[in-house]
Amino acid sequence: MDHFQYIDGDLHAEAVPLADIARTVGTPTYVYSTATLTRHYRVLSGAIEAQASLAGRSLVAFAVKANSNLSVLATLGRLGAGADTVSEGEIRRALAAGIPADRIIFSGVGKTDAELAFALRTGVRQVNIESAPELDRLERIATATGIRPDISIRVNPGVGAGGHAKITTGGGGDKFGVPVDEALSLYARAATNRQVRPVGLACHIGSQILDLAPLRDAFGVLADMTRRLRADGHTVGVLDLGGGLGVPYEPGLTPPDPATYAAMVGEAMAGLDVDTVFEPGRLLVANAGVLLARVIHVNERPDGRRFLVLDAAMNDLMRPALYDAFHPLVPVRDEGRTEERYDVVGPVCETGDTFARDRLLPLLAAGDLVAFKGAGAYGAAMASEYNSRPLVPEVLVDGDRFAVVRPRPDYAALLARETVAPWLDPDQTSKTR
Repeated sequence: MDHFQYIDGDLHAEAVPLADIARTVGTPTYVYSTATLTRHYRVLSGAIEAQASLAGRSLVAFAVKANSNLSVLATLGRLGAGADTVSEGEIRRALAAGIPADRIIFSGVGKTDAELAFALRTGVRQVNIESAPELDRLERIATATGIRPDISIRVNPGVGAGGHAKITTGGGGDKFGVPVDEALSLYARAATNRQVRPVGLACHIGSQILDLAPLRDAFGVLADMTRRLRADGHTVGVLDLGGGLGVPYEPGLTPPDPATYAAMVGEAMAGLDVDTVFEPGRLLVANAGVLLARVIHVNERPDGRRFLVLDAAMNDLMRPALYDAFHPLVPVRDEGRTEERYDVVGPVCETGDTFARDRLLPLLAAGDLVAFKGAGAYGAAMASEYNSRPLVPEVLVDGDRFAVVRPRPDYAALLARETVAPWLDPDQTSKTR
């Protein structure tokens, strides 16, 4: 469910007409719904809390990589969410949004020494260790700083899943985590020293998962490892179950609902008496956002092909070019128009700047506003300034009010971030002659 609905023929974000946002902010622009963010968080957290088998505490730590806008993070943080982070920048964003350090998880396969030291000084809840070399480095940093962090060992359970090969993270050939036997050894080793404090295990097997079976298998691996480690005398108090639950981008997709997912987790964790961490990303934010765009023109070819050229491009919404991803595209003004087939493209100078091929859409013309739905996850967070296009702005709606929460930079600001080498700057060259 989302809160983007037609009212008297005009598409609204909650009570705000998208056409009003386009007039004020311009296009392209991302628009997020506070009501949808709130509903999605509460549905998931409520389903988890309802599971009696999850006897310990649970933390829903939003995957910041999905949408790192400060206002989105602050909205979720005020609801009680933590943050799953994969860089120092994401930790800083979570803190700036008001999420306390004791609700921040630090994951990632390539944490630098500087990032690890920052995480320790910040006092994050736990660091998820992904390799033996990383554990070596963290132990040295912990000794140097005098800070003993809580850690979990990220397991690669040999169970990969996801909507695309590039977002599958738990298979044997993927770069994330360590195999089961190595994870058990690393846990036992960490338990014998005073530099770190092992508290649990973690896994994340992929993104846009539509079938619970691989998640059930992966959680079974973690449960078995927990029993083995406890039999050897180790304390295992936390299981970080990652995220990855899919959303219905396309018609006909029926991903598991949060209640069914939580029930499966409860069964997998039954009898373990552990705290649990969940790291949802797109589940919370995908349907909470749209990308608002305008038709530049329609280019009709002699062979009958129609190119619907938008002012949004692959640098604004990368998912179709990167993953062949589907996003519904709807007109902002619904007038019951006849339908035509279009290739939907942007202005970037690459054939890959294509959002859809042969898409059946209402008849559209230059100047019409359209909205890509399901764009709240991995949209603005992956945007760039390719082709020297200003970074796409972001807007947050709350009821009948809206605010620009990341403005569109002007061209002067875009150029001001760079400097010309002294020997190429005419003003500097003249001063040295």
